[in-house]
Amino acid sequence: MRMTATAILAQAEAADFSYVVTPNVDHLERLRRQPGLRPLYQEAWLCLFDSRCLARLLGLFGRATPPVVTGADLTADLLPRLAGMRVAVIGMADADFAALRLRYPAILFHRHAPPMGLLTNLAAQEDVLAFLRQLQPQVSFFAVGSPVQEILAHRLWREGGGSGVGLCIGTALAFAAGTARRAPLWMRRAGLEWLHRLIREPRRLARRYLLAGPRLLLALGLAEIRSGHRAREGG
Repeated sequence: MRMTATAILAQAEAADFSYVVTPNVDHLERLRRQPGLRPLYQEAWLCLFDSRCLARLLGLFGRATPPVVTGADLTADLLPRLAGMRVAVIGMADADFAALRLRYPAILFHRHAPPMGLLTNLAAQEDVLAFLRQLQPQVSFFAVGSPVQEILAHRLWREGGGSGVGLCIGTALAFAAGTARRAPLWMRRAGLEWLHRLIREPRRLARRYLLAGPRLLLALGLAEIRSGHRAREGG
């Protein structure tokens, strides 16, 4: 984790924009259904694996997985090291952002709050990109949910005019601000943070964790069965 944050801090001084993505089970299930979104992740400067639950499952299948670095953990590790830096925040509720500024008063925060429906509102997307090009922040946090946060970061990288490094981190800033509660440490280590979040926000997260997640896990299981069958036939 510390090495990842150090690399991001070095990248923050770059003249050209690059970005970091943190795919989890929800992201991967969406990619399975919408393969056209893959360039958002493939062309990122850094792609971090954000699912202990999936890592454990892949381990049961004998699959090697990269180290798990969650967006929430990365954000918590990075924020104390951003004192004196110009930091853009895209999204967040007013109360959450106010709490974040109080907790980290030494960071030079600048926020742009786009309207709802950003995924299909191209004019609002252009406003976000214009804000970032004018501000030229060293670090940008995209906190507007997936896949629109990755779309915005990818557009800024591809179209140019940005600076520093952007992190697509979803609700991680609310955890850092203390306005949203993370799962206890034992649940995180056990890969059960998703369950804690589902209990706290069932209406918002039920579809993600009770439909999208199982679909991905089923697809992975079937892929392993087919792979094993082909290997036996080949043998």
